[in-house]
Amino acid sequence: MMKISNLIDYQDDSVVSREIIRKETGTVTLFAFDRGQGLSEHTAPFDAMVQVIDGEAEVTISGEKHRLVAGEMIIMPAEKPHAVMAVKPFKMLLTMIRS
Repeated sequence: MMKISNLIDYQDDSVVSREIIRKETGTVTLFAFDRGQGLSEHTAPFDAMVQVIDGEAEVTISGEKHRLVAGEMIIMPAEKPHAVMAVKPFKMLLTMIRS
């Protein structure tokens, strides 16, 4: 058994990622964002689920901002522009299913 938040550490002024599962059908990736760090707006060809496991983030989907804290999740729909920004240092689990 593992505590998911212990599988990745924060690094100053950085975004750190660790792939947990990589299959042809999808991926599960753990991220740690220092405060003020993020992923710029982009699109993806598949739906993706973000689960915040520590801290606080702002997720923007098609221009609409959503504030999430540990224990909350959101779906980022395929082909919709989205971005992620760390309001406070935060960790998230990103699940993408390719089908």
